Parts: sequence; C-alpha cells; structure tokens
Amino acid sequence: MSAIKREISGDVAVVRVDSPPVNALGQDVRQGILDAVRWANAEASVKAIVITGGDKVFIAGADLREKGTPPPILPDVIFGIEESAKPVVAAIEGQALGGGVEVALASHYRLAAPNAQFGTPEIKLGIVPGAGATQYLPRLIDVTVAIEMILTGNIIDAKKALGLGLIDRIVEDDVLAAAIAQARAAVGEDLDKRRLSRRPTPNAAAVSAAIAAVEPAAKKQRALGSAPAKALALLGRTLTKPFKDGFAEDRQAFLDMKESPEGRALRHMFLAERTAKKLEGPAADARPRKIGKVGIIGAGTMGTGIAITYADAGIPVTLIEMSDEALAKGLDRIKQNYEGAVKSGRVTRAGADERIARIAGATDYAALRDADLIIEAAFEAMAVKNDIFKKLDAVAKPGAILATNTSYLDIDAIAAVTQRPQDVVGLHYFSPANVMKLLEVVNAAKTAPDVLATAMNVAGKTGKIPVVAGVCHGFIGNRILRAYNREAGLLLLAGATPAQVDKALKGFGMAMGPFAVADLAGIDIGYKARKEMAPGTFEPKAFIVHEALVEAGHLGQKTGAGFYKYEKDAKEPAPNPLVDELVAEARAANGVTPRDIGAEEIVARCIFAMVAEGAHIIEEGIAQRASDIDVTYVNGYGFPRYRGGPMFHAELTGWPKVIGFVKQQAAGPFGKWWTPSAWLLKQGA
Repeated sequence: MSAIKREISGDVAVVRVDSPPVNALGQDVRQGILDAVRWANAEASVKAIVITGGDKVFIAGADLREKGTPPPILPDVIFGIEESAKPVVAAIEGQALGGGVEVALASHYRLAAPNAQFGTPEIKLGIVPGAGATQYLPRLIDVTVAIEMILTGNIIDAKKALGLGLIDRIVEDDVLAAAIAQARAAVGEDLDKRRLSRRPTPNAAAVSAAIAAVEPAAKKQRALGSAPAKALALLGRTLTKPFKDGFAEDRQAFLDMKESPEGRALRHMFLAERTAKKLEGPAADARPRKIGKVGIIGAGTMGTGIAITYADAGIPVTLIEMSDEALAKGLDRIKQNYEGAVKSGRVTRAGADERIARIAGATDYAALRDADLIIEAAFEAMAVKNDIFKKLDAVAKPGAILATNTSYLDIDAIAAVTQRPQDVVGLHYFSPANVMKLLEVVNAAKTAPDVLATAMNVAGKTGKIPVVAGVCHGFIGNRILRAYNREAGLLLLAGATPAQVDKALKGFGMAMGPFAVADLAGIDIGYKARKEMAPGTFEPKAFIVHEALVEAGHLGQKTGAGFYKYEKDAKEPAPNPLVDELVAEARAANGVTPRDIGAEEIVARCIFAMVAEGAHIIEEGIAQRASDIDVTYVNGYGFPRYRGGPMFHAELTGWPKVIGFVKQQAAGPFGKWWTPSAWLLKQGA
C-alpha cells in the first residue's frame, strides 16, 4: 500500500500522507511526497498543490526506527516543496511535529484545523531540527519565540500558532476544502514572497537578545545533557548568516549530534518508553476491564498522591483511613496540594474544585463495594498487607482489581491470602505519586492477563510510564538499587567519604548521590526493609554505617542529621562528624586499611553493579526487556536521561569492557555479588 495518495480536485493536486499511525517521515513517505510534488509540477492540468495528512495527524516527525537515512533525505523534500513553481498549501489537522513542521514551513501557505498542534521536539532527542526549521522559524515569527520553540521542544496549539504568525488561518469546518480554495487563489502569485528562505535574516541585536533571554531555560534542561547549550550556541552563530550558509551549518550540527552518544541515548529512551507499554504473552491480546471508580487504602503521602493522580484523570476516588483524624489529615493534604496548583497557575480554581470533589473519604471498607480498582498504599509490612487484603477480599465486588503499592514485598504471598489471586496485581508508584511518571506494574504468578492489561491501560490514562516487572524482592527498581547502594557502602568502608561518592555520581549525571538520597528518604527506610529480608540476600558489611546511624537516631534530613548535618540556615549540608567515627570503627572491626579511591572507580563500581544485577533480572524474566530497566531508572531513580539508562550506557561503553570489569570484581572479596549472568556474557560474544 502506498504511503502517499494522489488525487486531482479540479486543477489542484491533493497529496495525502497515508502512513499510519503517525505519518512518520520514513523513506517511503519522503520519496512519495517528493515524487508527488514533481508529478504535480509536470502535470499540465494541475495549477496548484495541497499537502495534507489525516484528521488526527498531519506528519508527526521522523521515523526513529529507520536504519540510516536512505535517500531522499528530508532537506531534498523540503526544498522540492519550497521551490515548487506551483503554489503549495499545507492543510494541517492534528500533529505537525519535527519534520512535519518543516514540511508545513516549506509550503507557501499554511491552513490549520482547530485541533492542529505544532512543535520542534528534536532537542528532546539530543539533536536540532535538521531540515530547515532552525532557519525558517526565526524568519517567520518572533525570533525569541522561535528559539524557545527549538530549545524546549514544547508543543503549541493552533490558536497560539495563529497568534505567532506560524500559520495563515484556522479553518473551523473543512480545512482541506479551504486549502484547495487557497491554493487555487494563489495561482499566478510571486511565490518568492512566500518562500521563507528568501526572507531576510533576523536582526543581529534581536538574535543576541533572544539568546540571552532563553539561556536560563537551556541551563535548566539537565536531563538533555549538552544538547540545549549546543543548540543555543549554534543558533547564535547561524541565524544572522545567509539562509544557505546557516542551513548548511545547522544541518551538519544535526548530523553530528544525531550520532553523538547523547543523541543515541536520548533516541533510545524515546523508543524505550513507548516499547515499555507493549505487553508480551497472553496479556498482549487481553481486553482491559473498565475502571470507573477507584478505592485507595491509606491517606498518607503515597495514598493521597495516588488519589490526586486518579482525580486529575477524571476518575472518582474513595480514600480509606483507619480513623476520622487520619482521614481528615489526608483530605487536607490533598486540598493543600490543589491550592498550590491554583497559585502556581497549573490548574484553575474551578478545575481544582472539580478534582477535589472527585475524592471522597471513609473509614469503613464497605465504601469500596462498588470500586473497580482498589489500591492498597499502607505501611510496608507483610502482616499489615495481608490483613488489608483479607478485608478487601470480603467486601470488593467480583471482578474488582486488588492492587498493592508495595515497594519490595512478595505479591504472590499477598495474593494468596485472598480467594481471587487472579485479580491481584502490583502497582508500585513512586513518591510523590502525582508527580513521578514511573509506575512498576508487577505481574504476580496468578495475575490474570486482562488484569495486567487493565493495569497498563489505566497507567496510560493517568499519565504514567508503566514498566512490567515480575515478582522478586524489590522488583526491577529497588532490586537494582540494592546493588548500587551496596557498592556505595563498600566504597565507604574501603576509603571513600560520603561526599566523594555523592560528588562522583552527580558528576556522572545522577540527580543525587546515594548518601544524599538516603538522608532525603530517611535512612531508617532501608533499615526496616533489610529487617524483612532473609540473611544472605544482602551484604551486611555495606550497611554497617547505615545501621549505626539509625540506632543513634540520625535518620537523615527529618532528624537534622544522617550522613550529613542539616543546619537551619546553612545553604549546603555539612559532613556529620559521627559518620567519620562510625566509618573508622567499621574499618577497624573488619581489618580494612583505607585507600584513596578516585571518581572513576566510584562510578564504575556503582553503575556497573546496576548493570550486572539488571542482567540477572533479564535472565530471570523479571523484566520483559533490557530497555525496560533503562525506562525504570531514568524515570524513577534519577539516572541521567542523556546516558540512556544503565543497560544502554553499558552498550555505549562497550560490553567487553563492562564484562571485564564485572569479572574482575567477581574475583574480589565481595565477588559473590558480581557473578556474571549468562545473559551478560552473551552480550560480549
């Protein structure tokens, strides 16, 4: 089936992109558009051309799965459109993103439906637009806005696009018919006046002012690595050059950034997040159950965050607590959250009131009788979870899904206390649940395929990025975190300080170092979790200092001291002297002579420990695919997006090098934790 449909309406050629689901600019689409424009120019009966897509999408950008770039390249298509001797009108419905915007900008007129959306999201893939948008946009609209669009990748609607001058008109009814009429009216016009490449370069002073205005935003985009700064420097150089010269430099930058490690990593993450949503096995074809009402057990920080998530998605929620006092506190926490959202402009007053009204409270489980999905978000202890699920089993209607928000407990054991284990699933939200995008969907041994499919479906409806995990202690994220924290603790024992470890890993790109994270979360959280673990399932020597701090009442930020001290007026936390004493005692007790440890060793041990554990997770079937581990760590644990997650970082580093390091550690004093999996060894074959 052809990706491009051609037809003639009177004396106007209509070129329709028909490559579902998003009309991506793969080779067949590029070739088809270019051939159609050439055909229309050669056809004597054709006086003008309209390019259009479907009612939901015009062109949503490049085909990121395409290997290489077989000709014609997109610039050839763009220049073919712009240089057409016959007028070209873009009839835009739905998304016009990336290369889709460039096709629209190359057209001589742009008409849009009210549902049209425009954006240049390439920066989120570690690149700049590669087919003219960097030069076209600043010649068409305000230069500051143009640079901001390129730098942020934000999407704008048709109304804003019209106000900026990006499009010529919004058509309320039939945009294609209007475009055909516009094309016919443009016959005989001097098209050079409509060709953006013929327009003068932006004023140098305006470019400098725009760069200065947008620079603070570039510095905040840490998740994108060096791409925003490179893009800003590039635009500062090229926007005052003649179109041909500016375009050539921008194009070369696009090609260089595309093949850079950051560019490859960011594209990997873009695809990985979409792939993570795809189920394998029986659940892939299962029909999701309808979720009209949700119940939540626990009105603490996690429970209220989950409640907000569903209320924001338009789903009614019943929040359950043990006492009226605890329930009132939870409902007040929700109200305060929405008050903050109103003040910041993230939601209107009416919108906040509407969301608050969707959340009801109760202290009796009977209020959950009509809930389609019930999520337990109570204290992390097996006895507590089992008691709750026994009660839910007694009151929940047939077919209701019972979900636990546990971070690491055995969901098979929780499901076993019910008479409906097929209806039990794990929904591991990350705190704050209404902000964090990641959702680990834990597929227990007896979870029904349609329950898993429902969990993935509702994750999408509530704006989450779901990853399927199997049952093991900690699932994907927290199991790998245990290996990461193990190495951080052993580095402390060997001679590093908490500050050295944290600084090295922040330098690598982690949002925070492991000891700062422990202080933020509360050192007692890990302490309690280890109490639930069987001996031999973790390395006790790695957590000697953690345990001693908890027993001394130094739990982290909430007590004013943990691995660091937190003074009220201090800008930065200071080292906690007690840590030095505890570390010295631990070294003496274990016969360790401290040595100097460099940042390179710190990063290698902590990051490659994650990779080694991730490889075991894949081999055991806990994760569906390696890229799911990357999605988990980038979206839930502060791993730098521009490195593509731990497994992709290992691929970029080179599997032989990673395997060599793992084998070296496996021969060391804590080698039992480093035994390479068969999956890992295969990567170096």
